[in-house]
Amino acid sequence: MNYSARRRGRRVGKPDTRTKILDVARRRFLDGGYQAVTLRSVAADAGVDIALISYYFGAKRGLISEALALAANPADVIEGAAAEADPATFPQRVLSGLLALWEEPESGAPLRALISGAAHDEALASLVKEMVDREIVDKLATRIGGADARKRAGMFCAQIVGLIVSRYILKLEPACSMTHDEIVRQYAPPLHLSLRPRAGAR
Repeated sequence: MNYSARRRGRRVGKPDTRTKILDVARRRFLDGGYQAVTLRSVAADAGVDIALISYYFGAKRGLISEALALAANPADVIEGAAAEADPATFPQRVLSGLLALWEEPESGAPLRALISGAAHDEALASLVKEMVDREIVDKLATRIGGADARKRAGMFCAQIVGLIVSRYILKLEPACSMTHDEIVRQYAPPLHLSLRPRAGAR
């Protein structure tokens, strides 16, 4: 899904200008976090007029959406885990895949920057929520099916988000120092329970 602003009219700038802006923005977002970066500071580092950044990306949210092009997407991890045959071990596969994703420097750093930025920007938080709703909750609900499927998928994802924020953003104990095996043992049972259809649910 592309959240950058729709560009209109004649292309402005040299062919490599857009790539240079993205390189600068990516470095600044990862080094300083979302709130500290401004379009003006990115323009200054890239040696371009601030109007050119607005032309290519619209507002700051459009810039970060493209600058933090994820090396791997959490939605892909969950979809891949769901595609495997044994539903009984689905939570374990999701946990293992997401832990690896968040702890790999190339994929984890952009994800942490995105989530940290969402805490300071209501619109960005809405963007992240929309991405989670459409790319993870809706697709998981379709796959598990049955009564109150979307509610169950939402509960599953809420627990995952809680773990991710506790471990990688807030660094709360004991989550931040648990081993992968410990996390899988502790979190897999309640995750599995959240996916079960409720008696009498519609």
